[in-house]
Amino acid sequence: MAWTREEIQESFDRFAKTAEHGGATGDWGPWSECFTEDAEYYEHHYGKFSGRAAILAWITETMAQFPNNEMTEFPAEWVMIDEERGWLLCAIWNRFKSIGDGEVYQEINWTMLHYAGNGLFSYEEDIYNPNEFGVMVGAYLKARKAAGIN
Repeated sequence: MAWTREEIQESFDRFAKTAEHGGATGDWGPWSECFTEDAEYYEHHYGKFSGRAAILAWITETMAQFPNNEMTEFPAEWVMIDEERGWLLCAIWNRFKSIGDGEVYQEINWTMLHYAGNGLFSYEEDIYNPNEFGVMVGAYLKARKAAGIN
């Protein structure tokens, strides 16, 4: 089934806005509501999750833990939409909140979403290099310590 680029883009814009809300508040409920009830989520480090409730439980627990709870912004660098398939591929920065040292601590994550209609996605897969994330997290933690932030 084909959807319009505009419909998929609007759904992604809502997805991105709710991720911003989740990062700022710790309330990931609105973000999870961007998925169908039976959605599948494949996060290469944490595993596979089936269903909106499981996705919400995982993201809430994971993003509440330090240092993940310091990762508060998720801006998209680029987005590609295949309206025929309903697929969206994007590059998302996972960015830590500023510690005031003038540096931006972030790492890129490629996300694939499958659009299911009615503003909802039925599948997400996150693809990234865990070694690069580890280096970035280490640099952030070192900078926090140097800035006297506990």
